[in-house]
Amino acid sequence: MNQDQVKGNIKDAAGKLQQKAGELAGNDKQQVKGDVRQTEGKIQKGVGNLKDTFGK
Repeated sequence: MNQDQVKGNIKDAAGKLQQKAGELAGNDKQQVKGDVRQTEGKIQKGVGNLKDTFGK
């Protein structure tokens, strides 16, 4: 597992927490920010997967 995969997983998890907290608090802005963070994390993890697949 490379650095992009680890950071992507962390961003994805943090985004899930932020999105859920916004949902529970009724804060649409936090929900959207959480969704964006999740997407960023998934993209970063995908980049890491590509690096592993095709070499650095």
